[in-house]
Amino acid sequence: MSKITNLKEKWDLLVTKLTDQFADGDALNIDGIIYLIGVQELGQGHRKFKKDEKVNLMHIAICKLLEPYGYYEFDFFDADGWPHYKMLTELPSLKAGEQTVLMKESIINYFDEIQFLATK
Repeated sequence: MSKITNLKEKWDLLVTKLTDQFADGDALNIDGIIYLIGVQELGQGHRKFKKDEKVNLMHIAICKLLEPYGYYEFDFFDADGWPHYKMLTELPSLKAGEQTVLMKESIINYFDEIQFLATK
């Protein structure tokens, strides 16, 4: 299989792979993928999360995803094992479409780093 370099192609492949692995039916959306990254980064395995914990999981994921761009830096793990990040610089004002592109790009980079999208 040829190397996929196009953002849209990589995104579509990622959504397909994650949907096949984690969803029952409908394709995962960007929020669902961010949630999965938060669960992965928390590292406590599959369990039931309360509503506020789900919000915190998405925050963890966003911090992790934007860390390589210099917006956040890992700070510490709290007593319950939850990672905390500190903001290094304010996020720029982006239009909705620009935000989506940034997040998709950072998600693809995250999964590239762990070689989830590696083709044989």
